[in-house]
Amino acid sequence: MTDFLRPGHLSRRLPLAALSLALAGLLSACASTATMPPNTPAAISDETRMMYAEVQDGDITIPAIEDKYLTEEKKRQVVDYYTSERPGTIIVDPAARWLYQVQENNKAMRYSVAVGAEGLAFSGNANIAVKREWPRWTPTANMIRRDPETYKPVASGLPGGLENPLGARALYLYKGGRDTLYRIHGTPSPWTVGHATSSGCIRMFNQDSLYLYDTTPKGTKVVVLPKDRSGEGTLTPAAVTEPTTDGSA
Repeated sequence: MTDFLRPGHLSRRLPLAALSLALAGLLSACASTATMPPNTPAAISDETRMMYAEVQDGDITIPAIEDKYLTEEKKRQVVDYYTSERPGTIIVDPAARWLYQVQENNKAMRYSVAVGAEGLAFSGNANIAVKREWPRWTPTANMIRRDPETYKPVASGLPGGLENPLGARALYLYKGGRDTLYRIHGTPSPWTVGHATSSGCIRMFNQDSLYLYDTTPKGTKVVVLPKDRSGEGTLTPAAVTEPTTDGSA
């Protein structure tokens, strides 16, 4: 995962046609093969369609997100959020499948994300030490040993592009100077966003990954909430501290 080729230097198709079949079976710390059902059709505003319209990113055209994978709730939006963390901090709530980018005045930009098993395995504090555009993806040695038939043909890695599991942008989380192997990244599989998946880190619509990448400097603090803290920040401090009463004696 550490190699990086800039978009202008990449071939946008896999070098071997046979690898397109292998891609369908890729499982990794930041790849997912889960086929999720589309959302129930609902009214999508023109504003939301514009947010997730086709994007020209250098020499790559990122496809628009189809209406069937969108809802007004899932779109990137500012919401009320109560935290003592400083503005700019990223808070990931894997169990709820939301990512919050803290703003001032008890607000946050909220993103819908997909979460795999690996995304639920890490919690705590980290920081964004590396940022990459159209990152290269490489299977780990453990993955190759576990499933050589799938991963050995791509042991040297896959260049960045529309078929790459890491999508258009990736933020790499480090802790104590060491790579956690935890990534926040785009995805070529928009139907997974908003769902729990069989594998993977934290992925979002490619359009959202562009926005998060551009507004997140290196060194940004990231807080990944454990399951027992899911929903933290969505209630006012008063709602958390005040006892509830049911009128009983």
